[in-house]
Amino acid sequence: YGLYKKFSGIKPEDKMDANFLSEGKKMGIKDKIAVWIRGNFFIPDARSLWINPSAKYLLKYLNLNPVDALISSGPPHSCHLIAEQIKKSTGTPWIVDYRDPWTQIDYFDDLRLTGFAKRKHLSLEKRILNACDLIITVGKTMAKDLAKFTKQRTEVITNGFDEADRLTDTIQLDTAFTITYIGIMNDSRNPEVLWEAMNRLKMEDHPLINDIRINLVGKPESVIAESVRKYKLDELVHFIGYVPHAEAIKYQNTAQILLLMINKTTNNKSILTGKIFEYLASGRPVLCIGPKDGDASDIIMKANAGIVLDYDDVEGLVDYLKDCYKKYLSGNLHANTSGIKIFSRYELTGKLAKLLNEITQKKEIIK
Repeated sequence: YGLYKKFSGIKPEDKMDANFLSEGKKMGIKDKIAVWIRGNFFIPDARSLWINPSAKYLLKYLNLNPVDALISSGPPHSCHLIAEQIKKSTGTPWIVDYRDPWTQIDYFDDLRLTGFAKRKHLSLEKRILNACDLIITVGKTMAKDLAKFTKQRTEVITNGFDEADRLTDTIQLDTAFTITYIGIMNDSRNPEVLWEAMNRLKMEDHPLINDIRINLVGKPESVIAESVRKYKLDELVHFIGYVPHAEAIKYQNTAQILLLMINKTTNNKSILTGKIFEYLASGRPVLCIGPKDGDASDIIMKANAGIVLDYDDVEGLVDYLKDCYKKYLSGNLHANTSGIKIFSRYELTGKLAKLLNEITQKKEIIK
């Protein structure tokens, strides 16, 4: 990384993407060369030189400090190759934990791979998946994609929320009929369906127009402001900008409705942002715009935390907003939080513990 920064003229203290890809920026010749080197000489990732020394160190350590099971978490997927060596030498039960895809990740084809390098990635991934005892992924779509490589057992354990972050005191909700979005909003997350629905309600002169306030907390790209102007909603949409985390949580917890945008991209079904679980912990109704058969939709429906509408379902959104407004006026706009418990980290850790017990007991039976 240090060499890459010097080569590309990046300041030593500046952060950079682990994949050497400059998202949203045109790549110069130096960037293209660096990405080609990264993709073809550092397989599976830029930490590949860490594999053999780490395996050697850990085997020596585990000889004196034996463990019941291994979990390798990636990316970086080099971690899985380290665990593979330990599994071969010790026979210790091994779980492969996928936080993000490997060869199925959306930028894989942007790494400028040669045919040899691409085959190497695919071969390594298949080998790892077949060598472990169990696979864990954070979403059902990723689990389905991995079925193309292996018949190995795969379980889904999503991310979750910390029980300590759940609201315990009575929070005073916004007096306005607020729809709040927290985070970066870019072209792929531009809620055009919301702008169109609001424009239609404005043309109808619906009374909610007098009470509604849309808060965008974070950094939106210029395209968002352009869309707001296009639909003549300037007086309804408030660009809050960056705020401290505690203040962002306050905006979240006092909102009448929370807006969740799933990127309008080819891999949108598998997108699961950590924000989903923060929203669940707030106990406020979640309005999700995204694929109705995606992983985010599955979680919101299971938690009974809100509604999921397609990117172009203007009619559905207009009806939803009118219904929410009636509940807001009567003081009954709430989310049913009875289903969110399954997404607490306490519950999810229990599921992981159960799986660890299963694979270690299986080893005992084989013995």
